[in-house]
Amino acid sequence: MYWFNSTVMLFRPNPTSGVPIYLQLMEQVKHAVATGALKAGEQLPGIRRVAEDLVMNPNTVAKAYRELEHEGVIELRHGSGAFIAAPLNGGPVKSTGRAIAIIKGAIDRLEELGLNADEMRRLIEGELRTRK
Repeated sequence: MYWFNSTVMLFRPNPTSGVPIYLQLMEQVKHAVATGALKAGEQLPGIRRVAEDLVMNPNTVAKAYRELEHEGVIELRHGSGAFIAAPLNGGPVKSTGRAIAIIKGAIDRLEELGLNADEMRRLIEGELRTRK
């Protein structure tokens, strides 16, 4: 069974964002896994279905799925499709979930200080540059 029975509900790429579509698809799957919207063992829509529903090249979807498999987020089963992989020892998925909660809290606090998204982004990017 497909998540929400709709590819559009699972994937919402933004072609004007400047981020390659395959990376957007990857991040959306990772986010859904991290937040618990997708669980281990659940099947993702097939490559053709995603490509048709979102009017995109099937190679773009295939690239996203291959990269997700390489990162251990999904398992590709020949003839069966793509499935969410079980996290190893509560690995990156659990950590990502905690990180998202921290980020949301930080954004809330920064909004309380009156900062907008661009100001937050500049501050965070600046801080990350100083840590290298």
